[in-house]
Amino acid sequence: MSARVVFIVEETIAGPEAAQIPKQRGESLLDTAVRYAEERHWDVFPGTWLEAVDGVQHCSCGNTACATPGAHPAREDWATQATGSATVARRLWSTQPTASILLPTGRTFDTIDVPETAGLLALARMERMDLTLGPVTWTPDRRMHFFVLPGASVKVPDLVRKLGWSPLSLDLRALGEGEYVAAPPTRYGSRGAVQWARRPTSANRWLPDAEELISPLAYACGRDGRR
Repeated sequence: MSARVVFIVEETIAGPEAAQIPKQRGESLLDTAVRYAEERHWDVFPGTWLEAVDGVQHCSCGNTACATPGAHPAREDWATQATGSATVARRLWSTQPTASILLPTGRTFDTIDVPETAGLLALARMERMDLTLGPVTWTPDRRMHFFVLPGASVKVPDLVRKLGWSPLSLDLRALGEGEYVAAPPTRYGSRGAVQWARRPTSANRWLPDAEELISPLAYACGRDGRR
């Protein structure tokens, strides 16, 4: 699935309202991280970064087989490093300006993580249902993250069961306390950058509850799994 297709979906669903956060073309990671904290009140923390070795991009962690090069925590105590202060964020990224931007889940939001194909199907269905949506990211490893109110990681398994699915049968999971997501424009090595499939705007500052989105997401994942 090309990035162009995802942007077409975004324009269809997000509507004409200008986004506050993603002004990212040509903008530094530092400035973007600061605006996530300042404008959206999200906690942020710097992760690993990409280093060129003989013309090839490698993760700063030193693992040549890193699954998410340049897009994972750089230290074990990342949860204590995460900050909602724009001033602290500016200081953190000033130390390593090319560090990825990571957002801890379980604080101001959780996310529901689904495959790209299911996520695009669910977005189209949610639009037809006129559901209230929060921001949605699209990652280079072909996943989509739907931002919802905190607590989703606890609720989702039971919500899925109530819909008649086994949680283990669907490629769907909620990320909550102790987990994180990479934020645009963080790059996954040479695979590309995390992008907004649905941008943060003033209209979606108030996030939906997982219960409001779980039906179309579970349906899309179930359909995707039968292919």
